[in-house]
Amino acid sequence: MFSKFFIERPVFASVVAIIISLAGVIGLTNLPIEQYPSLTPPTVKVSATYTGADAQTIASTVASPIEDAINGADNMIYMDSTSSSSGTMSLTVYFDIGTDPDQATIDVNNRISAATAKMPDAVKKLGVTVRKTSSATLAAISMYSNDGSMSAVDVYNYIALNVLDELKRVPGVGDANAIGNRNYSLRIWLKPDLLNKFGITATDVISAVNDQNAQYAIGKIGEEPVTQKSPYVYSITMQGRLQNPSEFENIILRTNDDGSFLRLKDIADVEIGSQQY
Repeated sequence: MFSKFFIERPVFASVVAIIISLAGVIGLTNLPIEQYPSLTPPTVKVSATYTGADAQTIASTVASPIEDAINGADNMIYMDSTSSSSGTMSLTVYFDIGTDPDQATIDVNNRISAATAKMPDAVKKLGVTVRKTSSATLAAISMYSNDGSMSAVDVYNYIALNVLDELKRVPGVGDANAIGNRNYSLRIWLKPDLLNKFGITATDVISAVNDQNAQYAIGKIGEEPVTQKSPYVYSITMQGRLQNPSEFENIILRTNDDGSFLRLKDIADVEIGSQQY
């Protein structure tokens, strides 16, 4: 019925169509256009840890080589670096809109690999982390113990083991991390007066801990080449890395002239604490 009305009156239908078209053109010219829309550029975050170093040392020995290596990366806009007295360095690299974040991450990682030789051994051992991120934070979630039975370190450890991996697997989530860096860590608190008394340096302690807290491949018994064939091959295993503070306390630092041992517990306090304070 409605269509028949316009079919029988083609001139009227044409006029209505022209009016609608003109209204559309006028409306299109009056639509607001944002000259600089709010777009988030792709970013790649680089982080490294130099335990025990101050901000100036990290900036000169860690941040500077990394910045020199990354500078000039394809489609890079700028980068922002922060070195803290807690022994951490964080650098964020911003790229042009439309840059493939995966390719940008690979490029940054390759450039950092070339600069690794200029970094301190402690940084090489812990490694430099490179991951793609987004400057737009979707959500911040606070977690705590209702009854106070868990410390901040316990809560952080629970989040790291049970929450972060689940969040990272959610489609569309680029990254998830826990703020605070309160992972469990074995802390060795040296006593300067006792170090001076026994003539021990911090370097001696580090060497002893590294030597006696390592996993070694012992070998096998009965494996070729042997003088006589054996029907069995026995794998030799041993306890490698130490498990608790009491085992670390018994690390031997030196053998005295009378045959006694100077152990770690004689010059330091050992406890399980937080990786960062």
